[in-house]
Amino acid sequence: MPIKIPDHLPARKILEAENVFVMTEQRAAHQDIRPLRIAILNLMPTKIETETQLLRLLGNSPLQVDIDLIQVATHVSKNTSAQHLSEFYKTFDEIRAHRYDGMIITGAPVETLEFENVDYWNELCTIMEWTKTNVYSTLHICWGAQAALYYHHGIGKYPLDCKLCGIFRHRPLDMNHPLLRGFDESFYMPHSRYTETRQEDVESVQQLQVLVLSGTAGVAAVTSKDARQVFVTGHFEYDRDTLAGEYSRDVARGIEPCIPQGYFPGDNPDAVPPMLWRSHANLFFSNWLNYFVYQQTPYDFID
Repeated sequence: MPIKIPDHLPARKILEAENVFVMTEQRAAHQDIRPLRIAILNLMPTKIETETQLLRLLGNSPLQVDIDLIQVATHVSKNTSAQHLSEFYKTFDEIRAHRYDGMIITGAPVETLEFENVDYWNELCTIMEWTKTNVYSTLHICWGAQAALYYHHGIGKYPLDCKLCGIFRHRPLDMNHPLLRGFDESFYMPHSRYTETRQEDVESVQQLQVLVLSGTAGVAAVTSKDARQVFVTGHFEYDRDTLAGEYSRDVARGIEPCIPQGYFPGDNPDAVPPMLWRSHANLFFSNWLNYFVYQQTPYDFID
C-alpha cells in the first residue's frame, strides 16, 4: 500500500522513479480505507533530502500511510526555502489538536550545544510532552533520540574526543524483539555525531531496554518496554552519499574532518561507497510501522 503525500512534493518524482508506491492527495480522496497517520518533525537543515529518505522507508510497507510534515515555529530554517516550508509543512499549533498513530522526530546538527541552549528547546519539550497523549509510538533519530532520552528519562549525552562518523557493525541484543524481527546477527548502520549515550545510563532506567549495540558506535537502539518510545542514535535513513556530502561540506569549511570509517573503499573520498544498510533499514521501519504502530494503536485512538 502507498504513502499519501502532497501532489507537488519534490520527493514524489524521486520515489516514483524508484518504484516506491506513493499516492497523491487527489487519488487518495477516492480511497475508502483508514490509513495510518504519521507526523514527521523534521529538524534537519536539509529538509527535502531528509523527508525523501524517510518517505522512502515508510513507503516500503503493505500499510497505507498519511504523512504530515512538521516544522518548529521558533527556528528559522536557513537551508530550505520559505516557499517549500509554507506549502508542505505545518507548525505544532496546527496539529496539536490531532492524534497520530506514529511520529518521527529527526536528528539536528546541534548536539555540541547543551539541550537547554538550543533555540527551539522549549517548543521541542512541549511537543515531546504532547506525544505522550497524542501519539501512540514515537521514533526518535540521532540527536532527536538523545533529546528525548534526556527529556523523558533524564539520560544525558557525553562529548566524544572526535566525531563518530562512518558505517559500523551492530549486533542485536534481543533477536525475538518485534523491532528486530528478521534481523541478521550482525548488520550495518551509519552514524554521524559528536556525542554518545552510555549503556549504563540507559540500563539504569527500568522502563527502557537496549536493543542494539555496536563495538565502536555504542548504544544504537533503545525502546521503552510499552512500545511507545523508540530511540535510534544512528541514521538508518541515510542515502549512499549522505556521509560523503557531510564530509565534503566539512572539508569546505576547513574543519579537517576524519574520513568516515568503513565508508569509502580504500578510504578514498573519490570512490563510490557501497550501500550496506538498505535492507535492514527497510526492515526496521517496516517492523516499527507494523508491530509498534499498526498492531498496537487502539482502534479509537485516532480522532
